[in-house]
Amino acid sequence: MKIVVISGSPRKNANTQVLMKYVFEYTKSKHQETKFINLSEGQIEYYRGLDIQYNETTKTAARDIMDADVWLIGSPIYNSFFSSALKNLFEYIDYKKTSGKVAGITILAAGNIGFTNVQTLITQLLSYFRVITNPKAVFLTTESVSENSITDNDTRNRLKEMVDETLEIASKLHQN
Repeated sequence: MKIVVISGSPRKNANTQVLMKYVFEYTKSKHQETKFINLSEGQIEYYRGLDIQYNETTKTAARDIMDADVWLIGSPIYNSFFSSALKNLFEYIDYKKTSGKVAGITILAAGNIGFTNVQTLITQLLSYFRVITNPKAVFLTTESVSENSITDNDTRNRLKEMVDETLEIASKLHQN
């Protein structure tokens, strides 16, 4: 099973990146074919149309997403929406190559507001790509991260549970 972990924040010292690096390390310990796309690194170009030549990092990220069986996506909430950098990344994805994939979602906000709205928006985006989404998203506040590390075991356990449940859904779907 091929897995891609996506950190959807474009900010250099993003809390989302801290969470998704943890998800990546945990997932990679279970499945070696796990790749990490970190939008904080700023190497994914802005989508400008089909006839444009994009850098290798951008092309590789799109290919890794389309090749993966499972997507583990983390996004911050910005202005009651998921990050525009994450939306930009999905502009490169060919919906004809994504049907039947499975996704898990982690959403990070400054306070306890807007989680289900953003979960719905991400799920709608993934529905366009015909991706089956784990209905149990992880909602976290920025209090979960301090000094570039996760602050508590409950957060770690919830992230692990999301990974395990998403991989279980994918495994069951691919058995049939």
